[in-house]
Amino acid sequence: MSSRSDQSAHLRDRLKEHLRILYPREDGTRLAEELICSMHLDDACHTPIPHTNHWDQGDVFAITYGDSFKHGSEKPLQTLYQFLHDHLRDTVTGVHILPFFPYSSDDGFAVLDYSSVNDELGNWGNISAIAKEFDLMADLVINHCSARGLWFENYKKGKEPGLSYFIEVDPAEDLSQVVRPRTSPLLRPVKTTRGTRQVWCSFGHDQIDLNFKNPQVLVEFVKIIRLYIEKGVRVFRLDAIAFLWKRIGTTCLNLPETHEVVRLLRTLIEHCEPNAIIITETNIPNRENLAYFGNANEAHAIYNFALPPLLLNTLVTGDCHHLKMWMMSMPPAQMGTTYFNFIASHDGIGLRPVEGILSDKEVRDLVETMQEFGGKVSWRALGDGKNRPYEINISLFDALKGTLDKGLDEWQIERFLCANAVMLALEGIPGVYIHSFLGTENDHERMQRLGHNRAINRHQWPIDDLLRKLANGANHHAKVFLDLKKLIAIRRKQPAFHPNATQFTLHLGPKIFAFWRQSINRDQSIFALNNISDTPQTISLADINLIEMDDWYDLISGREYTDLQAKLTLAPYQTVWITNKSEPSQHAR
Repeated sequence: MSSRSDQSAHLRDRLKEHLRILYPREDGTRLAEELICSMHLDDACHTPIPHTNHWDQGDVFAITYGDSFKHGSEKPLQTLYQFLHDHLRDTVTGVHILPFFPYSSDDGFAVLDYSSVNDELGNWGNISAIAKEFDLMADLVINHCSARGLWFENYKKGKEPGLSYFIEVDPAEDLSQVVRPRTSPLLRPVKTTRGTRQVWCSFGHDQIDLNFKNPQVLVEFVKIIRLYIEKGVRVFRLDAIAFLWKRIGTTCLNLPETHEVVRLLRTLIEHCEPNAIIITETNIPNRENLAYFGNANEAHAIYNFALPPLLLNTLVTGDCHHLKMWMMSMPPAQMGTTYFNFIASHDGIGLRPVEGILSDKEVRDLVETMQEFGGKVSWRALGDGKNRPYEINISLFDALKGTLDKGLDEWQIERFLCANAVMLALEGIPGVYIHSFLGTENDHERMQRLGHNRAINRHQWPIDDLLRKLANGANHHAKVFLDLKKLIAIRRKQPAFHPNATQFTLHLGPKIFAFWRQSINRDQSIFALNNISDTPQTISLADINLIEMDDWYDLISGREYTDLQAKLTLAPYQTVWITNKSEPSQHAR
């Protein structure tokens, strides 16, 4: 076993190598010591074990805003805690609370103060209470901060901290190659004590990009990370990380220095808290997204951004071709890394990840169908002055209320549950948006009142109203809630659904999306068969080659399969999880 001094020396050497790449003109030794001090690693330094899985099949995350539930004058984080404790404690193991800091816009992603909890939501005590019962995921909003925060106010006044924290650009520079997620101008003119300056704003003029070419900005965020660890955060979601480093004359997306920053942050985090993990939020084409695994030395998990639009397209077209081709192209994650699967989020259904997978016509047809179902479209600017659809803004429940060819139909609940069943069975850790648990519909009133499309899927439930609906049972909210919890309860007991268990795509025609999972120790197989169409589909059990020596049954319905040559008919949007293990091992936390 290495001594503490050996561990510290190894950490310092790793940090200096990261810093040599990022800041070749800086004193790497001095800067490494500053980072170690900021992270409080001089006294307690752990040695991470490579390729360690910090998860298993029992791990499921709920994704929610801190104020998704309202109850009179009670602080929303307290109401959230009570709902999670009473209704989801045996269903999810982790909770991603979207930005809970003071903010000026973008529902939390224009952060005013990284070290405080928004008083309208609650306080650090409320956050810690949730962290004691669940693995807490928090956003590290690292690419930009609020234009009304202290740092930017100091920038305008010409003093630190802040003066050197932002990116000034001569508007005469050629910025045509810069990839943007928005249509607003990239540069914002700002009056300062030094005259008018143009500053970089990737996402909007209230969100000013930070200058990571200044190592003191990195130091600031390391201090923030340490605070979050002390408050119970165990999963760090690196928001918009792909845009972090800028170099004029490039796309300023996924630059090598951005990846190096991720590697450096991982080095610091895993030496401080060995059970903490990093997840990168990179809503970009699929191949670029995969690069954030690095060589199992960057993100522990990456958001599977291609899954939501591909699965939505599959279920509204009744054809799983593109979903199958995509899944066959996805490399199995190395041990110690995994995918973070989701099909609904607080933002929308991103379309960049399916560039090169769906044709322009297929994207256009999907967008038009979602608009017919009450959805909206957000756009991004291209270098040639044109705009392209960036994301669809719609609640997932309403997105699945019909099909592309026939429009609205009677299969909305079944289609919605099928979508979630697919996600729960795939390789990776599932994340379920709180409004998916509740079957929440489009909130057009909130969208119109707040003036931005994303508000359509950020409904705030009066808790008493919600609990009455869930207790009633005679509405889709109660049915979705109970059925989704049942599916998750089944998933959590199956070794073959471990995030790193083997996965193979099966070919049973365009209307049955099917795949095989096998546990890491090979003692359980599960055949996940999903009818993704609005008509019954029949296959022969012989087509999936069930081994005759084993006993097979469906985990969802309990139906046993004794004749392995028999026909199996799946009702519209029915899912079966056929397994050979009669007594799955219980998940233990």
